[in-house]
Amino acid sequence: MAGVKEYPATVERIIPDGVHGPYAVARSTELGSVTFKLDRKVLVEDDWPEPGTYVMLSEMRQKRAGWRAQKWRFTQPSDTQQC
Repeated sequence: MAGVKEYPATVERIIPDGVHGPYAVARSTELGSVTFKLDRKVLVEDDWPEPGTYVMLSEMRQKRAGWRAQKWRFTQPSDTQQC
C-alpha cells in the first residue's frame, strides 16, 4: 500500500457479535484505541486476527467514540521496522 499512511497496532479484543457486525479493538501507539470491522467489505485477509496479533491499520476515520480504521491487514516482515 505505497503512499497510504498505515498505523501499526496490536489487537486487544475481538467482538464477534457487535450491533453493526463483527469488529476488533486494537491499540495503536500513535492513535490509542482503534476499532475495525471484520466483515467481508473490509476484510483483506482470509482470517480474523486474534488478541495479541500485530496489524496495520489505514483509511482512518474519527468518530465520536474514537478512531475507526476502514482497512486493515496483518503485519508483514517488511513492516517490522515500523512496529
